[in-house]
Amino acid sequence: MKERHCAVAESYGALLYCNTFTQRQVKFVTASREFAQRLVKLFKKAFGLEFDHIAQGAAGAKSILSIETPDKLRQIFAAFDADIDATPIHHINLGVLEEACCKVSFLRGAFLAGGSVTAPEKRFHLELVTGHYSVSRECYSLLLELGFSPRESARGGNSILYFKQADAISELLTTLGASNKGMEVISAKIEKSMSNTVNRKLNCDFANADKVVTAAQEQLNAIKKVDKALGLTELPDGLQQAAFLRIANPEASLADLALLSDPPVTKSCLNHRLKKLMELAKKV
Repeated sequence: MKERHCAVAESYGALLYCNTFTQRQVKFVTASREFAQRLVKLFKKAFGLEFDHIAQGAAGAKSILSIETPDKLRQIFAAFDADIDATPIHHINLGVLEEACCKVSFLRGAFLAGGSVTAPEKRFHLELVTGHYSVSRECYSLLLELGFSPRESARGGNSILYFKQADAISELLTTLGASNKGMEVISAKIEKSMSNTVNRKLNCDFANADKVVTAAQEQLNAIKKVDKALGLTELPDGLQQAAFLRIANPEASLADLALLSDPPVTKSCLNHRLKKLMELAKKV
């Protein structure tokens, strides 16, 4: 808010996304004490005006700031080249937003008045809500001009622009001056990505472990059949050793059993011997 024209632009965005902006009243209702304090300074710099009424809420309660004085309202409308005596159809007068800094300031005001961000640890979602459809459409074009691609929706008679991509949300917040919040979104994205990777690996490990246990149990059942029918001591040395190793290590993987062999053999070799035992079990 270094220059007056940026203060006017930010006020413009806040007004078009606030609770009430008519010929008779301007009213902001906000749970953010910081935004309420910013509005007081903003209107002083942009219009040289003070709010008629400021009801400062207690901690956690909402604050209400309003203006009803006709001369003040006329001055506000005039700052945006809007005719207060005409039927109010709200549009964005892009002539007020010629500079790039003013466009960003406008979006900052719009976001402070009508925006919200879901806690990134829950999900990624940022939205701008206004009751003026034409304003929402024009704000959409403004965001496109600045390199952002919002989605559009409607809810309860309001027009909504929203983002669900963490990168876009982070970049927009940083552009609006909330770089620390942008970093929080990126950090949450990284944490979620790492968590998903770990979960996928664990699920994969569990699935592999289940396969090892199932295969080992099938091998043990086959060995018992062969032992009962023929006796393990009657088997060739390689098959005999594989059978005893499996009995002694029912949960070991093929790679582990191969290393335990004396002398050590390859995993493929041990697998071949166990398959031989299973084929023998089927025959007997």
